[in-house]
Amino acid sequence: MSENDAKFKTMTESPIPGLVIKLGIPTTISMLVTNIYNLADTYFVSQLGTSASGAVGIVFGYMIVLQAIGFLFGSGAGSLISRCLGNRDEESASKYATMALALTIGVSVIVGAFSSFFLDPFIMFLGSTPTILPYARIYILCIIFSSPFMVSTFVLNNILRYEGRANLAMIGLVSGALLNMIGDPILIFYFKMGVLGAGISTALSQVVSFGILISFFIFRKTQSRISIKNLSFEPQRAFDIVAIGFPALARQGLQSISTMLLNNCAAVYGDAAVAGMSIVSRVSFMVFAVGLGIGQGYQPICGFNYGARLYSRVKQALRFTLGLGEILLGVFAVIIFMIAPQLIVLFRDDPAVIAVGVTALRLQCVGLLFQPLGVMANMTFQSAGRAVAATVSSIFKSGVFFIPILIAGAKLFGLIGIQAAQPISDMITFFATLPMLIYFLRRLPADGEEAK
Repeated sequence: MSENDAKFKTMTESPIPGLVIKLGIPTTISMLVTNIYNLADTYFVSQLGTSASGAVGIVFGYMIVLQAIGFLFGSGAGSLISRCLGNRDEESASKYATMALALTIGVSVIVGAFSSFFLDPFIMFLGSTPTILPYARIYILCIIFSSPFMVSTFVLNNILRYEGRANLAMIGLVSGALLNMIGDPILIFYFKMGVLGAGISTALSQVVSFGILISFFIFRKTQSRISIKNLSFEPQRAFDIVAIGFPALARQGLQSISTMLLNNCAAVYGDAAVAGMSIVSRVSFMVFAVGLGIGQGYQPICGFNYGARLYSRVKQALRFTLGLGEILLGVFAVIIFMIAPQLIVLFRDDPAVIAVGVTALRLQCVGLLFQPLGVMANMTFQSAGRAVAATVSSIFKSGVFFIPILIAGAKLFGLIGIQAAQPISDMITFFATLPMLIYFLRRLPADGEEAK
């Protein structure tokens, strides 16, 4: 039996619980380590002062834009690739992978050039204050120069995950993350480079991650092949990638807009409020990364088995992953709620930052309990190629609900309205997404039949 046949057999015949955990553990580790290195940036830069700490939160909004581009092409191509491999069509999978990487590099270069040309106005648009601006300018320039590597890393990581090769994806991401965590204190403090050191460390880590991930495709460790011979500018394939990946773009894009609005609303209350909300965003997302990592382990199982018309396995995998996600996030939410003050102090021992951060973090812990269903529904729709349902569910959390709740909350209730906006949005998203998921599952045919 060839390696590819063995992979197909594993994805379509192995017991679901063990397979979800096997694929979910590497993706969870990747998510945690990646977010730990984001937190490391926040921690080390925060030692330089409150304004410098706020700069990390400001630039995080731009990094979400880059992630959105990466997930547009990576999730779109990954979903198509997993279903192609489930249908035993490796040639099409290779063409989708190659086209996705080419499109990614081109778009990221254009976005980086545009951002550089309008740099200061763009940073202020992201929610910076005049005192944060000098630090944010230095940091964001490093991110812009490394953006083609950063965005390509997201694409390659998604393709590997959707192939069921989460271990390879983990190696690439974790290597870069560890390099960044080592580089931060050396460049920031030993070489006294300050915020510039943090930016250079982040940029170098992205280049290293890209080099490791692309090597797996070059040395044929994957089923899909990225090569010049597989590059063909077929409009239909490009449309397929963008159509299926658009929900990820919408989700990440709206998250970026939401982060900008959050920063702008918090800026009314000073740099401490911006820094506090920035820390809360990083901490709560690290906790959520556990559930997200398990969900990412579920995605290739859903894609492979949907492509192979084994819908009963899709349903079984969804039920198991959703239950596991709720349990894990529930446990972490309780722990974080109890130690919220100590966590905020780790990043910034400033009474004003602590006051903002503790309340916001505890409210966010409540919202975490409602997040798994919305995320799992979106992952299911996208993996099955249901672009419209995936797009609608993706814009619920960060856009349709969060933005008006944030604006209204800030106007009517002030700072507490800003702090409570995300958990309220999570609750509403849960109840809006549930009927969509039930409808999708009820329409799945019997195994072996063509899905409508």
